[in-house]
Amino acid sequence: MNTKSGSLTLSRRGFFGAATGTAAWLAGPPSAAARTEIADGYGPVQLSTAKELNELDTPALLIDVEVLEANLARMARHAKERGIALRPHVKTHKCPILAAMQIELGAIGVCAAKVGEAEVMVDAGINNVLITSPVVTTEKIRRVIDLAKRSPGLQIVVDQARTAGDFDEAARAAGIVLRVLMALDTGTRRTGIALGQPALDLAHAVTRCKGLQMDGLQAYAGHVMHVGGHAERKKRSTDALAACLDTKHLLEKAGYDIGVFSGGGTGTFDIDSEIEGMTDLQVGSYLFMDVQYRAIGDVDSEVFDSFQPSLFVLATAISQPVPELITVDAGYKAFANEPQAKPEFRKLDGMEYFYGGDEHGIVRFTGDARPLRLGDKAELLVSHCDPTVNLYDVFHPYRDGRVEELWPISARGKSQ
Repeated sequence: MNTKSGSLTLSRRGFFGAATGTAAWLAGPPSAAARTEIADGYGPVQLSTAKELNELDTPALLIDVEVLEANLARMARHAKERGIALRPHVKTHKCPILAAMQIELGAIGVCAAKVGEAEVMVDAGINNVLITSPVVTTEKIRRVIDLAKRSPGLQIVVDQARTAGDFDEAARAAGIVLRVLMALDTGTRRTGIALGQPALDLAHAVTRCKGLQMDGLQAYAGHVMHVGGHAERKKRSTDALAACLDTKHLLEKAGYDIGVFSGGGTGTFDIDSEIEGMTDLQVGSYLFMDVQYRAIGDVDSEVFDSFQPSLFVLATAISQPVPELITVDAGYKAFANEPQAKPEFRKLDGMEYFYGGDEHGIVRFTGDARPLRLGDKAELLVSHCDPTVNLYDVFHPYRDGRVEELWPISARGKSQ
């Protein structure tokens, strides 16, 4: 990696190694416009001495850089071939370094679930951030306005006329025009305005606001991302977005120019990119993957393997009270606790992981072999990548088993 006063210049040799690397093959040499600078304090932290994986303190959050690069390139290639844009979600990685890598490969910007995440990205030099969750309180509206004054590419979502009015008042007082997307309820019943006439009424309310500019619609069907079986997932996503497209057409018939129709995610990346009218995909987990996503299945496989796991927790075997079990130093504090999925060992068969408490995982040997012994270290695929990342301060990116620097998880804990 090339650093300059603690910051990172991606347009040089950078993350992808020599000029013949995956990213260079995909995108060609970065243009001047594509060069992304990460502000001081958000770039990689160089280790004074490179470490082998077995030298790391555990638990440690690892990134297999070669797999990461392949995942990034695969999604960028898919978007380019389908003629659709990418707007990756930073709630997955919470790391400006990774956001910059995604933008370097052609993403039009990034999504952030929370205002705090957006603030970190803008502070780090990442522009064109879309805050995908509604913001309603006076304090957060003030923070969004301050952010928009520094980053004109910032966008927010609104799903209520009252919220639009509050933002309009704040934007006009600040002397700016704030860019907004109307969030539609895709059937998740979590956020978004109801489809049809309620959405049209909201569009009328937004356009009456002189401090707001309506850029389009957000239609993120989060409830279908983990539907098992590709055929069923395709049906449910297509049905959900078809209803949203009907509302888009209603607004267009009323004279609204809907320039943005944003949605989709990792689970439906190859489904929603085929839907006419979808302008960009809010993919997140694809660069890491996890046990939950692997279980949903692909077009021709029971395993979702369009993207390969690159995120792992390194754990150490620390105790063995009985022969058939061994204890590792990674429990609830090392993995997001998901009732539907448990961490799985990488490269080691014949073992099953169980949560053993805050600091411990219990590993049961399922055969006669004992592939893990006291003092051994092993990589485990995480059950759910987003909340697991939120438990750590840094990534340990490695190539050929060596870690040369740390990548700060700068938006960790930014839940406000």
